[in-house]
Amino acid sequence: MVLLHIKHGDESQFLLEAMGSTSIEDLIREVTKIYNGRLKVQRVCAEMESLAEHGIFLPPNMQGLTDEQIEELKLKDEWAGKCIPSGGSVFKKDEIGRRNGHAPNEKMKQVLKATIEEAKALISKKQVQANVCVNIDMVKDALDQLRGAVMIVYPMGLPPYDPVRMEFEDKEELSGTHAALV
Repeated sequence: MVLLHIKHGDESQFLLEAMGSTSIEDLIREVTKIYNGRLKVQRVCAEMESLAEHGIFLPPNMQGLTDEQIEELKLKDEWAGKCIPSGGSVFKKDEIGRRNGHAPNEKMKQVLKATIEEAKALISKKQVQANVCVNIDMVKDALDQLRGAVMIVYPMGLPPYDPVRMEFEDKEELSGTHAALV
């Protein structure tokens, strides 16, 4: 067995254990899957933090508009009534105008936040210092934990245009975002 220390520049990313007989092509494939999977977990965590604070994503045609503009244009969020968090919601306006403001109650918010922290820890760069190897199964476990937390808080699911759902369904659109540059 060989222990590989994967870095980005001088910054440690993760440790990977592989057989000495593993071909370079297979190794590159494995490292890429884990690296990209870790990036996906980080994106999902960031979006879930917004989900916990401000509720589901607004339809694309309503994002960034003021309440007056939405009323004037007679726009309606068809998913707001379908995607209600377990235990009800608490209104917390999204100043950016991306989310509908109907956030999960405190108990459900804690379910999301605790799961986010667990998932981040599972794929953390600190695993290198702890001498823990990261593998693709750990990345999948982190994503499964996040998916499970969203299903607990939003049993009816999320709108098809919500970034969290799009990430889980591998339909995320990264062009034009910072994530496209990484």
